Amino acid sequence: MAAPWPALRRALLRPRGPRAQPGPGGRRGVRALRRSPVRVLQPQSPREPQPPPPPPPAVERSAAAPGLWYEKAAAGDRRLGKVVTIAKSKKFRDNHGKVLLEGHRLIKDALEAGAVPQTLFFSTVRHLKLLPEAEIKRASLVKVKFEDIKTWSDLVTPQGLLGIFSKPDPAKMSYPAAQLANSLPLLLICDNIRDPGNLGTILRSAAGAGCEKVLLTKGCVDPWEPKVLRAGMGAHFRVPIIASLDWESLPTNLPAGIQVCVADNNDPSSTSLPRGAASAPASPTAPVKSSPKAAPELEDEEGAAIPVQHYYEDWARAPVAVVVGGETQGLSPAALGLAASTGGRRLLIPVVPGVDSLNSAIAAGILLFEGRRQLLWRHKQEDGRQKLPVPG
Repeated sequence: MAAPWPALRRALLRPRGPRAQPGPGGRRGVRALRRSPVRVLQPQSPREPQPPPPPPPAVERSAAAPGLWYEKAAAGDRRLGKVVTIAKSKKFRDNHGKVLLEGHRLIKDALEAGAVPQTLFFSTVRHLKLLPEAEIKRASLVKVKFEDIKTWSDLVTPQGLLGIFSKPDPAKMSYPAAQLANSLPLLLICDNIRDPGNLGTILRSAAGAGCEKVLLTKGCVDPWEPKVLRAGMGAHFRVPIIASLDWESLPTNLPAGIQVCVADNNDPSSTSLPRGAASAPASPTAPVKSSPKAAPELEDEEGAAIPVQHYYEDWARAPVAVVVGGETQGLSPAALGLAASTGGRRLLIPVVPGVDSLNSAIAAGILLFEGRRQLLWRHKQEDGRQKLPVPG
């Protein structure tokens, strides 16, 4: 007899493989299916063509004079701010050889000395008419708003004129004829002068005293830093300045037979001077001869003896150099060693007991102009002329 239909259907649908054994819990194992995430594709609409970028604004050019063209900066032009910010960085000045100059007097002195301008930013055409036309034709001239220059200027009262110049090379500069005619065999060495205002004032005194050149050792502030330029008042373009020298290579920049003296504020006698002893000699026409009692000898770290004397006594013989140290660290051992090796002296500037040492810029001015006075007096004596008249 045939099997009933439901039983037949169950027999046909039963798998023929071995039955799965129940697990430890009595339930049969269930094989799960792995599902992969479904990626939904969004319907793509046809892309609309993008409009081309707007063309740069046309450069508006005008003429300040026949053949002298300048560009008017458009609204939103950021070149001035970018250039000024970068040029204030010493790393940028060293790597790219560019310096920032501001003000009519400084830029005019730079142009007349042969400095190469690259870009001049000005607020009115009048500034261009006051500058040498032949020199500024080589630069890019950009007219900007005075408010923009005022924003980026370091001056309290900006003049409306900024310039980016190639860093001047002392060997290629053309210094003023009056400066060269009054130059003396007097050199200045700055040792660790780190204050920008002091260095600028020292450079200005060096130019006024007719120094032949100024040497800056490593550790001094960059002479092309904006604060130094402002304090220098154009001295950078009147006297050669050689910076970043180490003491090993510094003697190669000195003439043969030079005597190197150092400024000293420490009185080795440690005794009070008589009234009037710190002033200039009674007859300032000629230097006072130093006496053995007034010139004790001090030793540097290597044991070399360096005589000490007052600054108004006889010491300046051509050629001569003066070393001025920074107020924080003073004179370095290398400076004292150079003075000892060249037969130099410590020049003492006596002050009233209890008063702190003089500012380095003040000390440099005193020594440089005293050295100038002695050199001029000695020159006239050798020429058989009259003695140098007493000023004032």
